[in-house]
Amino acid sequence: MDIASIGGILLAVVGILAGMMIEGGSIAQITQPTAAMIVVGGTAGAVMLQFPLSIFLAACKSLLRVFMPGSHDGEATLKQLVDFANKARKSGIVSLDGDLAQVHDPFMKQALMLGVDGTDPGEVRKIMQLELENKSEIEEKIPAVFEAAGGYSPTVGIIGAVLGLIQVMKNLDNIDEVGRGIATAFVATIYGVAVANLICLPAAGKLKFRHREETMIKEMILEGVICILEGMNPRMMETKLRTYLFDSKPGAATAADATA
Repeated sequence: MDIASIGGILLAVVGILAGMMIEGGSIAQITQPTAAMIVVGGTAGAVMLQFPLSIFLAACKSLLRVFMPGSHDGEATLKQLVDFANKARKSGIVSLDGDLAQVHDPFMKQALMLGVDGTDPGEVRKIMQLELENKSEIEEKIPAVFEAAGGYSPTVGIIGAVLGLIQVMKNLDNIDEVGRGIATAFVATIYGVAVANLICLPAAGKLKFRHREETMIKEMILEGVICILEGMNPRMMETKLRTYLFDSKPGAATAADATA
């Protein structure tokens, strides 16, 4: 689990609610199922109108990635590439054919298969780069869904507030009901702004970071396979590929080989 994502949203919610209660408010004052229905339903409907259903559903599923860092381990991937480079240097690139079944990353497996089949390194780069670009284009649409939702929800919240005020106008003869109704009406605005700034826009930013991190790993894999096909020294290859990693630890992969 991503502690920053979980801790961030908890800190934001607790800070807002604590500040409200210190000023004499209560949680019951902002608990309005009708307002939540208007904001969530209206925002979801607007987003579905803007994006294809497949993209909308994919965005809903990807919300879990905000709280989970993903399965890509850059150091483990780098070590695997260095091991493949050492084996290919000793026994030839064809010797990696028996290791393809142990490769779980589809991108790495496809690149290695092309190399084992004798494809020219330049052609391998073109083919895999094209696949990477096409997949990135699709992945970039996911954060756009949350950015769009972050733009719509405050406006939908205003619509909910106006609808509430319309109902208030029916009770102008009772001043107590008017005051209570106005307070309730503005809860929809709070929901709209909160959904945008505490959920949708931060989620879009985190998903962009996740996508960039995964893209860097795939670029490292592609460059590593090209280095293997070109016969680059494994130590030189590790130094080159480590520049793709966040918080890289120089010499980790070769040090692990030395102690093995």
